[in-house]
Amino acid sequence: MELTGSRVHDSQPLPALLDQIPDPIGQVSGDGAYDTQTCYEAVLQRQATPTFAPRRTARPGTAKDPTGWRAARNRTLQQIAARGSSAWRVLSGYTRQSIAENTMFRFKQLFGGRLWARRYATQCTEALVKCAVLNRMTQLGMPETLRIG
Repeated sequence: MELTGSRVHDSQPLPALLDQIPDPIGQVSGDGAYDTQTCYEAVLQRQATPTFAPRRTARPGTAKDPTGWRAARNRTLQQIAARGSSAWRVLSGYTRQSIAENTMFRFKQLFGGRLWARRYATQCTEALVKCAVLNRMTQLGMPETLRIG
C-alpha cells in the first residue's frame, strides 16, 4: 500500500510498491496510466513481465532493434495489432488487472471514498488498517475448493 497526494500520477509510486515485495514477481499489470518508461523499467528490473494497456496514442518505437522497455512495449503493440485488444487482454493475462480494480471498488464501498484523518501520518495508518481489514474479510470469505473425482 502506498498513500500519495492527489497531484501524484498513478505511475510514480510503482517502483516503490515493487520494492515492498521481496518475492519474485511474474507479471505486473496496469492500465494506460502505467504505460511509461519508468514503469516498464521498474518491472523489467524485477525480471517480471510488464502488461500495461498502451495509451490510445501509443506508437511503436522507431529504432531498428529496440531493447529494454521499448522492446517490451513494442511487443505489446504488435500483439494488439495482430490479434486485437480483446484477444491481447485474455492471452497476456491483463484481465487479472480487473481483480485489482474490483478490490479498489470494494474498498471504497466499505470505507467510503475518502480518509477521515487529517494528518498525513495518521492517514497512512488509517489506510493500512483499512487494507488489513479488507484483506482479512477477503481471507475469511474465500471458499475452500476441493477437487472431487
